[in-house]
Amino acid sequence: MNKFGFDFKHLRGDFFGGLTAGIVALPLALAFGVSSGMGPSAGLYGAIFISFFAALFGGTNTQISGPTAPMTALSMVIVAGIMANFDGDLAKAAPAILTVFLLSGLIQILLGFIGLGKYIKYVPYPVVSGFMTAIGVIIIITQLLPAIGYYPKEDAEYVNQFKPQAEEMILENILKEEAGEGILVLEDFEETIKRAELITPADIDKESQTLAGKEASGIIGALKVFPRGLKQVNWLELIIALATIFIVFGFKRITKAIPSTLVALLVMSGIAVGFGLDYRPIEEIPQGLPLPRLGEMMTGFSFAAISPYLFTAITLALLGAIDSLLTSVVADNMTKTKHNPNKELVGQGIGNSIAAVFGGIPGAGATIRTVVNINAGGKTKLSGMIAGLLLLFILLAIGPIASKIPAAVLAGILITVGIGVMDYKGLKAIPHMPRPEVAILLIVLILSSFWNLVYAVGIGLVIASLMFMKKIGDMTSARSNVTPLREERWLDEMDFPENLKEEVFIKHINGPLFFGSTNDLQQIAASQIPNTASTVIMRMEKMNYMDQSGLYTLEDILVDMVGNNIKVLLVGPPEQPRYMMERIDIIPDLIPESQVFKNFKECVTWVKENVEDTIPPNNSEPNVI
Repeated sequence: MNKFGFDFKHLRGDFFGGLTAGIVALPLALAFGVSSGMGPSAGLYGAIFISFFAALFGGTNTQISGPTAPMTALSMVIVAGIMANFDGDLAKAAPAILTVFLLSGLIQILLGFIGLGKYIKYVPYPVVSGFMTAIGVIIIITQLLPAIGYYPKEDAEYVNQFKPQAEEMILENILKEEAGEGILVLEDFEETIKRAELITPADIDKESQTLAGKEASGIIGALKVFPRGLKQVNWLELIIALATIFIVFGFKRITKAIPSTLVALLVMSGIAVGFGLDYRPIEEIPQGLPLPRLGEMMTGFSFAAISPYLFTAITLALLGAIDSLLTSVVADNMTKTKHNPNKELVGQGIGNSIAAVFGGIPGAGATIRTVVNINAGGKTKLSGMIAGLLLLFILLAIGPIASKIPAAVLAGILITVGIGVMDYKGLKAIPHMPRPEVAILLIVLILSSFWNLVYAVGIGLVIASLMFMKKIGDMTSARSNVTPLREERWLDEMDFPENLKEEVFIKHINGPLFFGSTNDLQQIAASQIPNTASTVIMRMEKMNYMDQSGLYTLEDILVDMVGNNIKVLLVGPPEQPRYMMERIDIIPDLIPESQVFKNFKECVTWVKENVEDTIPPNNSEPNVI
């Protein structure tokens, strides 16, 4: 084992894990690049560099990183906003866009160094749920136009509506230039007239297309022009997109051994090219190694151009941190390991920074790709690095061929991504969750979808914090933590049967179980329950409130324990937590009513009648935590 944390003893598993994850990543990388507005090559560059360097320097051995749906949705906002300041010219806007991406990567590195990784757990579930569902809605709606083959900038009638505004914009720019040069004089507009005479119809058309594209961008813009698109459907593009969606979902029913997105990409691209169909291809992917663009970024750097996006860069960094660390938790649960959150942030920041320098879009830990890697045998960081190298090989070997992929195929893939990323678990729970949490989820969902992703998350966090503080202020209990430390037995536990102290584990939950205490509760299944225990008693008499995050954490822990043939006994759950558990069928489907007790005395009676003494006593204290 070396200092970077990978071991060549697992080379075979890492090779197949990285190979499989890289194959899964290919169509998604291209699709996310297109969706961001930076082009398919930017998605591929991001997947290559983030996967390799986030794995090399990160703190989760089996994590596979790259462009993800949340990061792409926010990147889309940044790209569209900055391009609007550069007359819709991506070539001119790219240095500023990549600088913002680089800044977000550097912020992630800083977050890791100052140790903020451990605080990501304080983001409440309703905020995450509302945000993820909004991401799905945004991706689906913004991809409807490409799926039907309608592109507003190419609709001459629609573009012509913006010609008067385009002429005003061009004239306004001329006046600004003259003012900057100090030659704008009120008495003499001779220079203005000369410059205005140089304006060509092509200049007006280009500005009109920029304004039309801006008006049709985002979820509101897409909905505005969608009726026009329905009148001009390109049926070939629509059929290709629908067939892609059908294959993605249908092939999963046949087998999950082969990524359905890759199958859809290969099959539909093969049909389109093989039959010589008159389809619209994606943007051309440059051949050869990607070149660093740091010089271009520094030469064209303007603080004024990126200053409005500093807060957005911070949000992008935080979103990447949350996205990555949530995936790290999934990896931990599957591999029974423990990630280093701060080191993971540093690795993600390095990966995103290098990707930005080479023109790639930002990314984070990708849950599906990580799960695929683990299931295929990935054990160390080498698997993530192999995934990045595979994508680099694909870029160098078949870049020109990949440029022939139909744009409608990637639109179809993105629609399936949008459908998959939505949090259906949170949406289904809306009728049964506390009203304040439902309000937070819906506020974040609506504001993220129709206003601003960045501000929506901030507002959601503020509202969640205020509601939680009010709830805690109303609590009569002075204790508000789920402690992982060994504590003294409660008075009614003093007479617990001596012969069963090895077989029974008692857990005290003191005070509310909320999004800030779930991490400590997770340690029960991870490290606290001794191997000798066949029964776990969870004392809930003092757990007078439980939020949605706590509910789902408790559910996951109970599922694990029941799956490991451990009997779980619940003692004294108060009205609100019990109501929550009944709404998602923890009681009685997972924990039967016969194993839920009003008080500890009834529980002890059940233990005496149903738990066998299988281990000789060692005269130690009972397992009480």
